[in-house]
Amino acid sequence: MDPTEQIVNVVQAATVLLLSPLLAGILARAKAWTESRTGPSIFQPYFDLAKYLRKETLVPSVSGVVFRVAPFVAFGSYLLISVVVPIITPYPIPFASTVDFLGGGLLFGLAGTVTLLAAIDSGSNYSALGASRTVSFAAFAEPTLIVVFFAVAVITGTNNPYVTNNLLASSLSAYLSPTHLLVTAAFFLLLLAETGKLPVESAGLMEFGMLEDGRIFEHSGRLLGLFRWNGWMKQFLLCSVFLNVFLIPWGMFSAPTLGGALGNIAILLAKLLLVVVVLVVVEATVAKVRLFKIRDFLALSFSLALLSVFAFAVLGVP
Repeated sequence: MDPTEQIVNVVQAATVLLLSPLLAGILARAKAWTESRTGPSIFQPYFDLAKYLRKETLVPSVSGVVFRVAPFVAFGSYLLISVVVPIITPYPIPFASTVDFLGGGLLFGLAGTVTLLAAIDSGSNYSALGASRTVSFAAFAEPTLIVVFFAVAVITGTNNPYVTNNLLASSLSAYLSPTHLLVTAAFFLLLLAETGKLPVESAGLMEFGMLEDGRIFEHSGRLLGLFRWNGWMKQFLLCSVFLNVFLIPWGMFSAPTLGGALGNIAILLAKLLLVVVVLVVVEATVAKVRLFKIRDFLALSFSLALLSVFAFAVLGVP
C-alpha cells in the first residue's frame, strides 16, 4: 500500500470524525436563524461531546451486554463506512474495494440494529416505544434504499460508488437522465427521513413523536456521548454521499496526493453548506405533520426510486 494512500485514508476517516459535529452545529445555528433566534455556537456539539465523555456512565440494573456494547459497534460501523465511500476523494482509497453501495447499506443497517437492541435491552418502556416506532418506519425506508442502490447499479453497471461518481461527473447525458434525476429525488427524501429533518421529531422529552432521542433515553455519560457522535457521523456520511455521488459529483481534485485530499475537504465543506441551506429551508417551511404521515412520505420516496428503475427499463441512459 502506498504511504500517501494510507495517509489519505486516515485523513478521510478523521474528516468524518472531526467535522461531523461541526455540520450538526451549523445546522442547529442555521435553524435558529430561521426562527429569529441567535442559537447555539456552531461548536456546541464539541462542547456537548466533551461534557458527555467526562460524565459518569450509569447503567440500568436490568440491562445486559448489548446495552454497553452497542454504541461501540455502531461507532465502528460508521468509521468503516467513512473509509470506503467517496468523501474527499473521487478515486478509490485502499479499503474502498471491500464494500460497495450494498455493503455500505448493510453497515448502516448494522449500526441501526444494535441501537434498537440496546434500547430494548435497557428495560425501559419509553426506549422500547422509540425503538418500535423506528422499526415500523424502517420497514418503509429499507426497501427504498435497496431500490435506490439497484437504480444506481443499472445506470453504471456496477454497485461501486466511485464508478458512479466518475460516470456522472464525466457524462452530462447520464446525469440528466430521468433515471438519475428520479433516484436523486428519492435519495433526498430518504435523507430527510434518515437524518431526522422531517418536521415530526422533537427534542422535547414530553413529545411522543420523539424517535432518535427515545431510543437512547436510558444511556448516559460516555455511552450517550458515543450515540450522539454516531448520529452526527451518520448525518455527515449520508449528506456526503448524496452530494458527491448523486447531486454534485464534480469539483473534487482527482490527483491522488495529500494536497488534493486537503483541497477536497474545503470543497466538501462548501457543498455541505449548500445542503444545510436546503435542509433548513425544508424543515422551516414544511408544516409539522402527524407521526403516521412519515409512512406516506417514505412511500413517495419508494415510488420515485421504483419509477427511476422503470424509466431505465423504458428509456435507458442516453
